[in-house]
Amino acid sequence: MVEKANILKNLQQELRKGTLVLAVLSQLKTKHYGYSLVETLNNKGLFIDQNTLYPLLRRLDTQGLLVSTWEVVDPRPRKYYELSQFGKTILSQLQRDYENNYHVLSDMLKEEN
Repeated sequence: MVEKANILKNLQQELRKGTLVLAVLSQLKTKHYGYSLVETLNNKGLFIDQNTLYPLLRRLDTQGLLVSTWEVVDPRPRKYYELSQFGKTILSQLQRDYENNYHVLSDMLKEEN
């Protein structure tokens, strides 16, 4: 029984990983710093750990999908992220792909065997 639980847990993690980039990009239409993005995602029901988010933000920034800037707010500097023009283009395409996959999968899951 433990084996089945581990298999399910691993598959759920894979499914989640496939949607995290889209979720993060969708929220960076407006500027956020890391912790505010964690709070936003958590408040919307997508719970994400900072140890997962920060490496993802760095990767997306390096890929040119984000624009990052340092700002000093309440005596401490914060790194803010928002979508670059390239990031907006990618988000739009990923959204179309996600919606297409969602509709196809929904139809497949509704099929009678």
